Amino acid sequence: MNATITEGPELAERAARELEEATAHEIIGWAAATFGERLCMTSSMADALMVDLAAKAVPGIDVIFLDTGYHFPETLGTRDAVESIYDINLITVEPTRTVAEQDLVLGPRLHNRDPGICCHLRKVEPLQRALEPYTAWLTGLRREDSVTRRDTPVVQWDRRRRMTKVNPIARWTQEEVDAYMTEHGVLVNPLQYDGFPSIGCEPCTHRVAPGEDPRSGRWAGTGKTECGIHV
Repeated sequence: MNATITEGPELAERAARELEEATAHEIIGWAAATFGERLCMTSSMADALMVDLAAKAVPGIDVIFLDTGYHFPETLGTRDAVESIYDINLITVEPTRTVAEQDLVLGPRLHNRDPGICCHLRKVEPLQRALEPYTAWLTGLRREDSVTRRDTPVVQWDRRRRMTKVNPIARWTQEEVDAYMTEHGVLVNPLQYDGFPSIGCEPCTHRVAPGEDPRSGRWAGTGKTECGIHV
């Protein structure tokens, strides 16, 4: 069954109910059968867990990576390694302005002065453009990630983009994530071993002490908890 704009919300709601107890592989399989070549996935390259899952279920799947111009070198290195190891079609998407061009127009260190606008220009808007050819996208969102994500369904209707958003590991605990990654030898961004359990742009990401909220190192001290992609 192919999704259309008209049936999209109803399809997502029904799938969320029917697939709530399904495995990640089954959820990805449903998405591939439903949306075909108009299915893609996004990855921040904090690790390759979702890439590993998706590449096994949908070889050659389009994987979108947002190169904000502010990434850690380790993140770009992980992206390159993922592209060489997994059976995917990596698509690197950049903002309309380079960091230097943005600095000229809006002033330097916009990420310090207004991180919301910076995230919109360097993440949200580029992703919007990148997703236009697709009907559905896979994400690595998990309910355990943060309070704002605790109600994440395994399938949902993205009203802003008018497409289906599929979250195959929404129910996974950190223990399940660790077990899968160990068992399957999943590639991991080396920053994960250096105090960065949640990795974003370098200026806005800080180390987190053991036992602290993994996302507390993102936009620390600003009150910001999401870049805007998933809200």
